Amino acid sequence: MSCSERNIAEESGCGRPFFVRNSVEGASQNGSITGSSEFSVDERVLVDPKQLFIGSKIGEGAHGKVYQGRYGDRIVAIKVLNNGNTSDERAAIESRFAREVTMMSKVKHENLVKFIGACKDPLMVIVTELLPGMSLRKYLLSVRPKQLDLHVALNYALDIARAMDCLHANGIIHRDLKPDNLLLTANHKSVKLADFGLAREETVTEMMTAETGTYRWMAPELYSTVTLRQGEKKHYNNRVDVYSFGIVLWELLTNRMPFEGMSNLQAAYAAAFKQERPTIPEDISPDLAFVIQSCWVEDPNLRPSFSQIVRMLNAFLFTLPPPEPSLPELDSNETAVTSNGTITEYSARARGKFAFLRQLFAAKKSRNSQ
Repeated sequence: MSCSERNIAEESGCGRPFFVRNSVEGASQNGSITGSSEFSVDERVLVDPKQLFIGSKIGEGAHGKVYQGRYGDRIVAIKVLNNGNTSDERAAIESRFAREVTMMSKVKHENLVKFIGACKDPLMVIVTELLPGMSLRKYLLSVRPKQLDLHVALNYALDIARAMDCLHANGIIHRDLKPDNLLLTANHKSVKLADFGLAREETVTEMMTAETGTYRWMAPELYSTVTLRQGEKKHYNNRVDVYSFGIVLWELLTNRMPFEGMSNLQAAYAAAFKQERPTIPEDISPDLAFVIQSCWVEDPNLRPSFSQIVRMLNAFLFTLPPPEPSLPELDSNETAVTSNGTITEYSARARGKFAFLRQLFAAKKSRNSQ
């Protein structure tokens, strides 16, 4: 173990243990851990804190910090939750932690960051796989103003949509879908969704105190009504994630910041009270523009499901010539490539799918307006 690491459970050879050294994150100055650890977490998901070593910080959010570390001989990401300053804050954080652990251990998908385990004493810690790539936010900034290759952008979008479809199938609403919570694999070939522990039953106040910047991706129905009485629940459904996905898809295709020139609160006000959305450039295909606009329509019930989004994006991909330099082998009985490089039969099939989906949404909108 290097001297930059600290074991969270016991004294290491490099100095004081982590929980004493970082008293602000959950321990008192004398090294004791404040609050109770009697909240409910499935014992089967708990890891041995003696095997867990914390290294350098790699991220920080509203509810905790993320470190690179080791669990045994495995390099991992370690999320250490803040402890809170009062017994009420501690109880709320413990409840959030238990829900996050339950959700992360419940779902598995190739485009979700892999959950490894958790420990609740001496600190509330969540251990996941460590992706050596960067966040989608940092990646987009690194290539800006250059746009992503269309195949790359759409494959990222499909990764995100499939991950979200998995969450929704398991009754989980993410509520904070944005490029900061999307992590690239080492080869930058795919994207994985992280940090989906915020549960839907949290109060509006808790939602509104999320990290700054979140507002640009948040569905307007989360904050578009008059401030609710303290403790009153806000009613919404999983289509809030579909709205956020529409903003992310726009960003993947344009590599621009949503609501450019606005502060976070100005962006929220424009979306919720003036029904403004980012401008879709003219060079974006009408079919892709349709996907984006259907995701961020004002009425949540008119937004498509993620399974529908996956079908629409796949249908559009079929209309594109294959990416260079590799060309897939085509079955001459099924497809034919024309002189201008379009795949005729796939294009016709995809256009038919989009026509059907447009009719579906038009009929749904007509029923809702009656």
